[in-house]
Amino acid sequence: MVDVYEFWTIIVTLVMVKLCHWIYKWRNPTSNGKLPPGSMGFPIIGETLEFMKPHDAFQLPTFLTKKILRYGPVFRTSLFGARVIISTDIGLNMEIAKTNHTPGAPKSLARFFGENNLFIKSKESHKHVRNLTTQFLGSQGLRLRMIQDIDSLARTHMELGAKNGGLDIKETSSKILIECLAKKVMGDMEPHAAKELTQCWRCFPRGWFRFSWSIPGNGLYRMLEARNQMMNLLKETVLKKRASGEELGEFFKIIFGETKGGSETMSIENAIEYIFTFFVIANETTPGVFAATVKLINDNPKVKLELHREHKRIVRDKAEKEDANLTWEDYKSMTFTQMVINESLRITSTVPTMLRIVEHETHVGDFTIPAGWIFMGFPSVHFNPEKYEDPLAFNPWRWEVIFIYSSSILPYPKLNSIYLTYKLHFQGKDLSVILSRTYMPFGAGSRLCLGAEFAKMQMAIFIHHLCRYTWSMKTETTILRRFILMFPRGSHVQISEDTEVLDDSADH
Repeated sequence: MVDVYEFWTIIVTLVMVKLCHWIYKWRNPTSNGKLPPGSMGFPIIGETLEFMKPHDAFQLPTFLTKKILRYGPVFRTSLFGARVIISTDIGLNMEIAKTNHTPGAPKSLARFFGENNLFIKSKESHKHVRNLTTQFLGSQGLRLRMIQDIDSLARTHMELGAKNGGLDIKETSSKILIECLAKKVMGDMEPHAAKELTQCWRCFPRGWFRFSWSIPGNGLYRMLEARNQMMNLLKETVLKKRASGEELGEFFKIIFGETKGGSETMSIENAIEYIFTFFVIANETTPGVFAATVKLINDNPKVKLELHREHKRIVRDKAEKEDANLTWEDYKSMTFTQMVINESLRITSTVPTMLRIVEHETHVGDFTIPAGWIFMGFPSVHFNPEKYEDPLAFNPWRWEVIFIYSSSILPYPKLNSIYLTYKLHFQGKDLSVILSRTYMPFGAGSRLCLGAEFAKMQMAIFIHHLCRYTWSMKTETTILRRFILMFPRGSHVQISEDTEVLDDSADH
């Protein structure tokens, strides 16, 4: 009996020693140099729960500000079961963005998009899909393929909302986006397939970043189930159309080399994964940012009035020409709207806009960032008072520029050397303004978001059609972030059908 007791005592002791050693190793990771300061939290869970606490969408998360005060602009932590370096240092962020090309994501997100997804597989595959996406969403593609459909859908949904007395901005912009992309990507779909595709979006939980365990009933399990359902639906539709000779959408024509005598550029399986990723990223970003933009406009009467003036002028000009459809030139003439969108993107970028896997050991001063760690770069420069006067204020006028006939551009003093990313036309000359290191809502480096111009165009057109009416957002609307934007009380806007902006009476 004594021998059995001693045996189990030894076993338990060894287990406890092993467990303590594991916890110690977790909390004190090793490297070839000195790691940045920080804490790793509990094993596996790390500091994920604190990191994912909801916070004001228009301010940096409390988790980040506390860590910066304690450890400085670069620190280590553990999130979603992975070792992570978080940085608010703009120089380091830009260096990592330029020298590392593999996107950093927790295992749950990698599994969600697929291990062979061309967006994340390699630098070469990513370059390939960037080239394809540029053909579809570059300025020429937007001008020829997208603006008319977005304009028509936005007009229809806003008119319906006005008749009903209002609409939910985020849900409506999501519907418009899905309808437009589905048509451009898949072509005409059978009604039941289109309905099933729409229902798939309802299955996605409101958060991507989750732990990597797939257990029946949990978030990751539901995400993977919805993904498989959508992938099968897309593949079935593509195969059926190709077998019957029906036309696919313009995007698939580009992918399969059916435009300008090209050759097929990827397999059907890779194409489906690419389209799926494209749909998810587009639908989970732009509608939320647009709803937040509407909230910011609603809370700033001077901004709202100036937008009404700008879009009333466009509506009046279109009425005189008897042409109701928006053109690329109309979009580019929305100067103040572009300023509003830039300011909204600045103030809503309170999450890391740059995620990378560190591909090689990197030295930062006295510290070493080991290869294999995830790097999260926060655009905290957006809230730096040295770069932006009164950074927490929503002030679109900080983006004003003076156009000089010589094609040079001089910023107002309050612009603080921040340059715009969009192109404006002045006296027959295209004025391109270089993106600086102080404004990065779409990331940086080789993985700069290709959908940036597409997202801004959608928002501008939505704003145009909304500003044709007298509207207001409910005062109880609140916006939080839990990595993605959250609207716990919805994003409902009341619209008056009988006050369409066609004359000066709308300027009140």
